[in-house]
Amino acid sequence: MDHEVLYIVIAAVFIVGLLLVAWVVSRRRRTELLQERFGPEYERTVRQIGAARAEADLLEREKRVQKLTLRELTSEERERFVTEWRAIQSRFVDVPEQAMTEADRLVDQLMQARGYPVADFEQRAADISVDHPRVVDNYRTARHIASRYQRGEATTEDLRKAILYYRSLFDDLLHTPLSAPRKEVA
Repeated sequence: MDHEVLYIVIAAVFIVGLLLVAWVVSRRRRTELLQERFGPEYERTVRQIGAARAEADLLEREKRVQKLTLRELTSEERERFVTEWRAIQSRFVDVPEQAMTEADRLVDQLMQARGYPVADFEQRAADISVDHPRVVDNYRTARHIASRYQRGEATTEDLRKAILYYRSLFDDLLHTPLSAPRKEVA
């Protein structure tokens, strides 16, 4: 009888050990997938709110964006956006502050045309980070420069950089096709 209890205890410890190893491997894999998917946005979010909360936040972003009705642009829409962008760039020499403001407006319009909600900047950046994680920080930086400009703290060189940052997101939004449905990272 004592041997039977001992075998049951050993088996239970073994099973618990296996479950613990599986859990650790699963968590590590989830972290790796999130790091790969979000790139620099993963690191920024971890620095901002800590690893455990960051991963939960990124997973929540994915769920939110999966519920959005995102769409491709028509060729006419794409051409209209490109034409407007070229006009903004040409105005930069004469009126850089107006060009920067128009670049921000055009990026918002492009996001909206693709199906992203544009009401709140932080939510917009979070939503964009799911499918455009490599350029979302440029978007935040461009908006920061725009805020500095409104306070009289940005130079023409800063405005030029803002235009370049807006352009990186603009290009990514314009030319990135909708991805296939993503597997949820659990």
